[in-house]
Amino acid sequence: MDTADQNPKKLVDAIRHSGLSIYDSIDSSKLNVWIPTTMLQYILNDSLTGVSLPDLPLRTRSKRVKEYICDALGYPVPKSFKKTQPRFPNQNFDTYVQKSNNLQIWNEDIVIGRRYVIVRIDGSGTITGVRVVTGQDLARLDTTGTLTQKYQARLIPGIEEAELISPKDTTPIYRVNQGIQYLDSSLIATPLRNPIPTELLPIDVLFKSLKSLVGTSFPDVGDDQDRRRGESLHRLVCQTLGYTTFEDDGRFPDLKHQIMEVKLQTSPTIDLGLVKPDSEDQVGLLTVGDHHVRHCDVRYALFYAETDGNVVSIRKVYLTTGEKFFTRFPQFQGRVLNRKLQIRLSDSFFETE
Repeated sequence: MDTADQNPKKLVDAIRHSGLSIYDSIDSSKLNVWIPTTMLQYILNDSLTGVSLPDLPLRTRSKRVKEYICDALGYPVPKSFKKTQPRFPNQNFDTYVQKSNNLQIWNEDIVIGRRYVIVRIDGSGTITGVRVVTGQDLARLDTTGTLTQKYQARLIPGIEEAELISPKDTTPIYRVNQGIQYLDSSLIATPLRNPIPTELLPIDVLFKSLKSLVGTSFPDVGDDQDRRRGESLHRLVCQTLGYTTFEDDGRFPDLKHQIMEVKLQTSPTIDLGLVKPDSEDQVGLLTVGDHHVRHCDVRYALFYAETDGNVVSIRKVYLTTGEKFFTRFPQFQGRVLNRKLQIRLSDSFFETE
């Protein structure tokens, strides 16, 4: 069942009659009670805006907001709230109550696939708005440089010019895959379209196309232009796979339609960002069939290249699932993490469409 086709009242009623608590997990058999992010924001804005929480201690205020959220979404209010990560596991979100635009996250990582419910209150303690964002969107708002957590791995070139590290996709992706051998040019498919089983190339078919890029080259735009280098490669990959258009919104994964991340490597150090490829955390709200895509399901295409300052030449290509990523590319031990994240929210942050 597609929750996007449901109206808010029916969805809340479904949760209320499901017997689920905020601490239960949702599997593929319970997708009818999953609340899409835009609908979650709508429901909470509609229910919480105007609620008064005057002169309450911070912890009491936070607890009261969680109680209102439970009631708004159709969940029973627990006698006490557990210190789980996230605070609402059943809908995969954390809550923050903000009087100022300075959002502070203490002693906890930003989780890319998690959702963050940010409740704004004014000076009198009245809720004036609710905004729901993913961890990926939240990380984008950090412009202070304080968000320094990252994982890294090492690319050790082998003898082969092309390596398919995972002969098959992860089990959930393999089960929904229809086994197509090429993209139908008559389809209006773009790299950022949501993946569907009838348009998802198996990983071995992807590999056959991508390995043809070994030996190709493109203009180098300079050492300080890694983003533009990556965009040039991304465009080349899209053309090779048969897309007639190129799109790049800077979000993970690069080619949402093929659940594939593309990385250009001109050095052995692979920057992985905030989430390890073998993580079983969900990738936002990305689904294919009835499966919530996890980071370990994502296909990682790595292109090892050399540059002479004028031209970037692709020397090797590697393709793997996130699940098998570290079987070929050793992870660096440790990571850098600033324990206090301070993110400045814009004055228009709580303006909803």
